[in-house]
Parts: sequence; C-alpha cells; structure tokens
Amino acid sequence: MAPFIFNTTKSLVFETGASARLAEVAGQTLGKSVLLVTDPGLRQLGLADPAIASLEAAGHSVAVFDKVEADPSRETLMQAVAFGRSVGATGVVGLGGGSSLDVSKLVALLLGSDEDLDEAWGVAQAKGPRLPLVLVPTTAGTGSEVTPVSIITVGAEEKRGVSSPVILPDIAVLDADLTVGLPAHITAATGVDAMVHAIEAYASKSANNNPLSKMLAREALRLLGANIEAAVFNGQDKGARGAMLLGSMLAGQAFANSPVAAVHALAYPIGGTFHVPHGLSNALVLPHVLRFNAPGAHALYAEIAADAFPQIVEVEGSQARCAAFIDALADLSKHLGMQTRLRDVNIPEDAIGKMAADSMIQQRLLVNNPRAVTERDAFNIYKAAW
Repeated sequence: MAPFIFNTTKSLVFETGASARLAEVAGQTLGKSVLLVTDPGLRQLGLADPAIASLEAAGHSVAVFDKVEADPSRETLMQAVAFGRSVGATGVVGLGGGSSLDVSKLVALLLGSDEDLDEAWGVAQAKGPRLPLVLVPTTAGTGSEVTPVSIITVGAEEKRGVSSPVILPDIAVLDADLTVGLPAHITAATGVDAMVHAIEAYASKSANNNPLSKMLAREALRLLGANIEAAVFNGQDKGARGAMLLGSMLAGQAFANSPVAAVHALAYPIGGTFHVPHGLSNALVLPHVLRFNAPGAHALYAEIAADAFPQIVEVEGSQARCAAFIDALADLSKHLGMQTRLRDVNIPEDAIGKMAADSMIQQRLLVNNPRAVTERDAFNIYKAAW
C-alpha cells in the first residue's frame, strides 16, 4: 500500500442544538475574548444569537464581525483581522457558509502568528501558530470545517488559496438547527457541491489518494444521495438536514486529503468573474467534466455510481454504469430546480475563451484530474456547458 498522510479536525460535535450551548462545547478552547465571524444575512436572521448568548452567559466577551461576503475578498479578511486585534481576541468562532469559515481560518492564523499573508499562499506555506478556532457550518456543502484550505479573492477576479494543516480548526460543530431555514436553491447547490467533493476525492490522481478518503467519499455519497431531495423539498426535515451536514463533512474530510480536480478548477472562473455561487458553479460544469474524464476514469465512477443513486446497481458494465451516473447527476440538478447551462446564469458565449485561459491558473487542482486538461479542452468543456 502506498504511504499517505491523513489530517482532519481534532474534535467533531454532531448534535442538533449544539450551537446554543457553545460555551459548554468550546468555551475552554476559545478563552475569554471571542471573535465571532459571520455574514450580514445570518446576523440579521439571528442564527448566531444562541451561540453568542451561550458564550456571554458563561462570562466570555463576544465581538462580532459580520461583513463577510460571498467569495470573500482580501480586503474583508484584513478588516476582520484588524477588528480581532482591536478587541484582543483570544479565540475565533466562524459561523456560516464556506466564506465565513474560510475567513475565520485565516483570521485565526494572522492573529495568532502575525504571519505575512503573501508568504502563506499555496500548499504548506502557512507556519502558524494560530488562535484557537471553532467552526460552525450553516450550510451542508463546503466541508470547510474539516479542510485545511481557505480560498480568498484577490483583486477583481483571482482566487488564491492557503492550504495547511495549521488552519484546521480545533472543534467543528455540526448543528442541524442552523440549516433548517436554508432556502431550497442554496440547499440544492451546496448539496451538489458536497457530492462533487466526494466524487473528485474518490477519483483524484493525487499521490495522497488513500483508502480513508475513498471510504469517506463513498459514505458521503450515500448520505447525500439519499437525503438531498428531502432537504431541498422539505427543508424542515431535521433528519435529512443532519444527514446532509454529516455527508458534507465526510466529503470534506475526503477531499482535504485527496484533493479535488478539474470540476473545481473550471468552476473558479465562473465564480470569480461572474459571481455565481460556488456550488452552482461546480454543478454547471460537473457532467461535462466527468464526460471528458470518462475514457480514463469510467471504472472509478462506476464504483461509486450506486452509492449516490442505488438504482444504478442494475446497470451492467463499467462504461454503461459510468454513463448512467453522469446522466443521473445532470438530471438531479435539473430536478432540484438548479440552472444547468452557463447561459442560464447570464454568462455570454464570448467569455468562454477567457474562462478557459483563467482555469489554467488552477494547476494545483488540475494536476489531480484523472485526465490531463489543456486550455483547448477547457474551452470545449465550457462550450458543452454553455
């Protein structure tokens, strides 16, 4: 068996209502002065209030930074760092979707180490230490609560990442109560995003692809495939919501150690240039990238097809099963009410050339793809998706 490294979050709490007793769950880890990072929408909805009340009742001071936007910018990150420094933060809580969690990771790093952000970009460049960090996801999609990665938008369009075990949190809190009010279209997009994480982790060409990631990816697909429709169409179903959170987390553990590939690489220009949400960006190119990969990866996709879609077990032959899997994923997006074409999200056809060129910047992801992707290949994939 090939050697591998597997890193993940030290402690996981899976419990409906756990965020409302955050002081009990994580107070000793965070210290007395807590910086809570979230977005304005969640702040307005009051989703952070029970966690804040729990901490304050236990004697912690809580300062709230609630300016995180989708595809968070470097400017927002540095504002959060400055705010955290001004309040003397001893620990950081990230509560929200992937954007808030990603910002929280780097806030904890920069407050804890005074590290230069420009020296932390890339893989294993962040040195730390960081402040104590607790992440509380409010969507079932990114798996950011168990990944050593933070993605930040630099300048007008470029996305840069920090990838280092140093920014894995101390505690991840999975509370289905926080996802019950999530709108159907966000539930759908984030759920498909989590499925992409599992699929790409399983088929990743990374030298660190490993038995643990493969096992986690398959269980993630079983949970996500069995529960995504219930979560989308009956958002009050806490059983389905909890299963989606767990599936998203397992997919996050998988791809944190067996990294994602061309679906994500081609999704980034869609989000960075046209500000399409990340999960939807992935869904738009997913079937087209998998069809491109199929000549070399059909056996891998056939192995996981029935995990997500049990009816595919009746399809014989790896190529036929792979084709059925890709078709089922495309049909799922449509069934869930998602846009399925680039033109559906107002991306003009004449933007395809630039997006293809921009996707080539993501070599850290493209090297993990089962099939090599050239700029011409990317152009053709976008063309098929348009």
